[in-house]
Amino acid sequence: MTVSQVVHAGGTEGLVPLDPDHPGFRDEEYRRRRNAIARIALAYQEGDPVPEVTYTDGEQEIWRTVWNSLEPLHARYACDAYRTCAKQVRLDRIRIPQLRDVNEIISRATGFRMLPVAGLVSPRTFLSYLGRQVFLATQYIRHVSRPLYTPEPDVVHELVGHAATFCHPGLAGLNRAFGQAADRADDETLKGIERLYWYTLEFGVVRQENALKVYGAGLLSSFGELGGFETNARLTPFDPDEIARTPYDPTCYQKVLFVAPGFAAMLRDVTTWLDSRRT
Repeated sequence: MTVSQVVHAGGTEGLVPLDPDHPGFRDEEYRRRRNAIARIALAYQEGDPVPEVTYTDGEQEIWRTVWNSLEPLHARYACDAYRTCAKQVRLDRIRIPQLRDVNEIISRATGFRMLPVAGLVSPRTFLSYLGRQVFLATQYIRHVSRPLYTPEPDVVHELVGHAATFCHPGLAGLNRAFGQAADRADDETLKGIERLYWYTLEFGVVRQENALKVYGAGLLSSFGELGGFETNARLTPFDPDEIARTPYDPTCYQKVLFVAPGFAAMLRDVTTWLDSRRT
């Protein structure tokens, strides 16, 4: 996801700022844990081996809870491309996979890598890295009080939502196209690129054999939203120009989703739109 947030190396309380309405805001142990995982990412230098995180038993239990809830929803709603690639990645359902292990699979498939980041980064930074076949991924996990909800991307979102998509040549190519378009875009153009990314690779819906299927990582990693998007969101015909003009709110379920008429058509139309914005 691409909402801006400053993550810095100074102090202990402010290393990873949390909003007052964050489930872990008043949990000192959770905040210490977030800071510790953030330090692992901040110490990482590209080119070094991707660092591992030793997850606690409680964090592993959150991972299992999420999978128990999401797996039947994936069987119903995940598009064919995602389901095929998910079988290739084979994420462990019991223990949280390490980015290093996932990279071995996705790098062989398309050249993409997932590299650690301490927290949310700016849209330009996040998108531009995609052009280098790098996905900046967080390694912390959501708060135990809300195992099926997170107000920000966590390791569940990154791995469950995104990892499999980097095994698909078309989706990997689309990620690269987003990065290449964003790399030199002016600020106004970048807003449109960011919105298009949000409503496709994060919250994309497609018609497949007369049924609604999902390819967006935000939906695929959200138990509540994936289970209710058909009735809770306004489903709108796919139009990249309209999408680029449509703001989004990352703090709540999406009020509008754009439905592509087919997976191949979505890849073609979004790539064409992005290519026309490259300078």
